[in-house]
Amino acid sequence: MKKLHISIIFAVSVLFYSCSKDITETNLEYPVLDPASQDLNAGTWRPILLTGPAEFSVPAPISTTSPDYIIQLNEIKSYQANITSKERKIVNYWGAGAVLRWNEILRELVALHNLPPYQNPDGTYPVPSPNNPLAYPQFPFANPPYAARAYAYVAAAQYDALVATWHYKTLFNRSAPYNVDQSLNTLLPKSNIPSYPSEDAAVIGVTTELLKLLFPGDQEFIQQKAEEHKKARILSGANVRSDLEAGEALGRSIAQKYITRARGDRAGAAVGTPAQWAQLENDCIARGEAPWMSLESPKRPPMLPLFGRVRTFLFDSLTMVTSIRPPAPPSTSSQQFKDETNEVLYYSQNPTTERMKIVHFWADGVSTFTPPGHWNLIAANDFVKQRFSEVRWARNMALLNMSLMDAAIACWDAKFVYYNPRPSQADPRIKTLTGLPNFPSYISGHSTFSGAAARILGHIIRSRANDYDNMANEASISRLYGAIHYRSDCEQGLITGRKIGDYAIARARTDGAE
Repeated sequence: MKKLHISIIFAVSVLFYSCSKDITETNLEYPVLDPASQDLNAGTWRPILLTGPAEFSVPAPISTTSPDYIIQLNEIKSYQANITSKERKIVNYWGAGAVLRWNEILRELVALHNLPPYQNPDGTYPVPSPNNPLAYPQFPFANPPYAARAYAYVAAAQYDALVATWHYKTLFNRSAPYNVDQSLNTLLPKSNIPSYPSEDAAVIGVTTELLKLLFPGDQEFIQQKAEEHKKARILSGANVRSDLEAGEALGRSIAQKYITRARGDRAGAAVGTPAQWAQLENDCIARGEAPWMSLESPKRPPMLPLFGRVRTFLFDSLTMVTSIRPPAPPSTSSQQFKDETNEVLYYSQNPTTERMKIVHFWADGVSTFTPPGHWNLIAANDFVKQRFSEVRWARNMALLNMSLMDAAIACWDAKFVYYNPRPSQADPRIKTLTGLPNFPSYISGHSTFSGAAARILGHIIRSRANDYDNMANEASISRLYGAIHYRSDCEQGLITGRKIGDYAIARARTDGAE
């Protein structure tokens, strides 16, 4: 696999995140966005939540010969006359792409908040509250399901915002300021795509609204990045102020539709109650199986046991039960269960240098941007090379992240339907090599995420399909090497993830972008 570049970047980002609880920017070097195609027909692509690209109206722009527009051109000139080297760097940073950079920022926020709460003096565990996000434990605890959902909402909303933006660009056809006034310095590649409304500002508007919902304690940081991004667009000569205002307003309107969905998707009830936790255990015992139990001291409640009931993006709840949910794992009294447990014991007691490299590369544990974030980084590095337009970036990231969110839901559904014990619970001689997640074993989350991601990414970049499959297989087997999962957890996780990826491919084939 060609993963050296990715592994170096990932190792550097993990180093940053492990050294500080502050938001630390990775500031990865990427070329400025210079699309091979502007996808001028993207205003006709099928959105996700919007009823159509014109669901939210955008006022007609003022003429480029009007006095007000000339004032806006002069604002660009005044900024450019005093531009500093630091500001040029900011222009180039944001010039790499709005979707790319905000996805990077989202990964930083996830890593910052991916810390499980510490127990209370009485041995109970506090639950983060969105109503008091700065109190301990800070909201959110950005564990893998929470992170997958955050990535999906932001990416899907960005896509809908940009489909609408492209519709209005085509409708109004107002030229970019650097094409209106040739005396402007052009700090980013020129294009003939209309500038009103601004695609960058649409991404700013939709993303900041969702990030403030998802990470309410980080609003000052989020707003600071938004202001920096808008200024970069004016400095570059790519947008006048009214381009930005129209795009941002459109993005904010679309964000409200996603916020309404998020508030009603049942994620808020995913923590469950002590009575529900007990029922899950009792149901498992009633089936004649040994139930999962927390091996932490004091025992920690299971992580988001009702997340499997969260509303999916790519299929409905009936499809989840009839087509996605994997078959039951090997019975805890069966010979297959004993054999698989012994296999885990072997890997626990016989680590090799090569296997440990694989275990740590795919670990994505506490204070990282989680397995879904790892696949976002892999996708971002590959999408840059494809020179996608901003709207195609959004479409592809939406497909990836809806797959990852639905993979989290399907995986957590299986985990808590079957409530299967971890290998180290079945045999105390087994010592995990990279921590022990606090939820049931079957199926493997890493495997489910990776199967889904590899399948949709292989559709988007067909030449890399085999590479993505190899990565998914390695991510999956890493959990067996790390003595965290049985082989059947990994194999069924990959199968489940690939089924979900196929639903994303089905959507991709009918969204008008292909």
